[in-house]
Amino acid sequence: MDVTDKLLAAVDADRDGAVARLMEWLRIPSVSAQPAHAADCVQAAEWVRDQLGSLGFEAGLRQTPKHPVVVAHHPGPGGDAPHLLYYGHYDVQPADPLELWNSPPFDPVVVDGPHGKRVVARGAVDDKGQTLMWIEALRAWQAVAGGPPCAITAVIEGEEEIGSPNLGPFLAANAAELRADVAVISDTGMWDVDTPALSTRLRGMCYVQLDLTAASRDLHSGMYGGSALNPLNLITRILGELHDANGRIQLPGFYEGVPETSAEQRAAWQALGFSEHDFLAGIGLSVPVGEKDRSALERLWARPTADINGIWGGYTGPGSKTVIASEAHAKVSFRLVPGQDHGRVFESFKAFVHARLPADAKAEFQVFSASPGIEVPAESRFIRAARTALKDEYGRPAAMIGCGGSIPVVSDFKTVLGLDTVLMGFGLEDDQVHSPNEKFDLRCFHGGTRSHVRFLAQLAENS
Repeated sequence: MDVTDKLLAAVDADRDGAVARLMEWLRIPSVSAQPAHAADCVQAAEWVRDQLGSLGFEAGLRQTPKHPVVVAHHPGPGGDAPHLLYYGHYDVQPADPLELWNSPPFDPVVVDGPHGKRVVARGAVDDKGQTLMWIEALRAWQAVAGGPPCAITAVIEGEEEIGSPNLGPFLAANAAELRADVAVISDTGMWDVDTPALSTRLRGMCYVQLDLTAASRDLHSGMYGGSALNPLNLITRILGELHDANGRIQLPGFYEGVPETSAEQRAAWQALGFSEHDFLAGIGLSVPVGEKDRSALERLWARPTADINGIWGGYTGPGSKTVIASEAHAKVSFRLVPGQDHGRVFESFKAFVHARLPADAKAEFQVFSASPGIEVPAESRFIRAARTALKDEYGRPAAMIGCGGSIPVVSDFKTVLGLDTVLMGFGLEDDQVHSPNEKFDLRCFHGGTRSHVRFLAQLAENS
């Protein structure tokens, strides 16, 4: 039995232990967006620090203005072995609405699914489960070989779900310490449960809150309706004009810098056999939206979007209250592609709103997150090692795909540290990320752990 076989046997033998550790971490409600959970974020950081410390890493917590960053180092074997920077995040999305969960979101359960057992909890796949995969791979290397075959630095933050506002400055302040050859992230997905994938492009983000105000107080709709400006009517009218009938976004200059998808890329995506009908049917829909002249994967991976994520104001309690609210609020996100400038998009949105604002209304804006869309190289020795590892584990080539979501740190790694990133994820499209009943198939958790073992073995063989 060669070393790789011994490593994989160790992962298989400790499968129950890995699931137990995942369940333990998931019980910590590390919701970064809610101040009430600040202590839970610290606890989640301490938990993963201790895990890495037990594997021979020098690990500690670094303070930021909000939640701590876990930084851990292992020197590896020395010599010409490459140096990898692994990234993950311990923070999770809020669990609301709680009434839609089938079990408490921070009391993880293992249930049956169409592909075997799955763990259901907030953070199961995003990103505690996916982070723990590579930690479990390192655990196997420690048990079998006395440590990893490469130098390893781990950075696990607690603010990804709020846009990583403090991570960029942290990376810049610690750039010399965090120097490496490549970054590795598992926070993306597979093509399907049998087909692994490597992501080569991510959309960026501009997330804005719009606050409109009009009258000095809430008004009786019988006394003032028909005369006084209603901010809720106004905000819905303005936001209703974000798209035209063909799905094109109407902000001035919004598509500046957006590249056309090449014929070769469209052909490669077409060959993947994606069914938009099945994709939508899985969430109870049947009619696609977005730009009508674009294919499904092009709209999901290579075109920008605008979405209203929340809207509120006035009376929303039980029964009725005939009120004209003095305020109206909305949260709006723009998913951006490489070539777009998030600062320019924000200014364009402001101009779009102000152009439609009557004299008695006032608009204020808050930016919660901003990051560019990025592409990562599809060919490098690290990508080759990942492709070989995935093919050896799954018996089929990895699909080279895009991702409609955003991982701001990928851009930070490139601009601040000069690092390209291997995006090797193991989530599935039905994982209900950011939704009630988030889950992670244990088949994917286990396969991802074995794939990370193989990835390190490939680098060791070819360094």
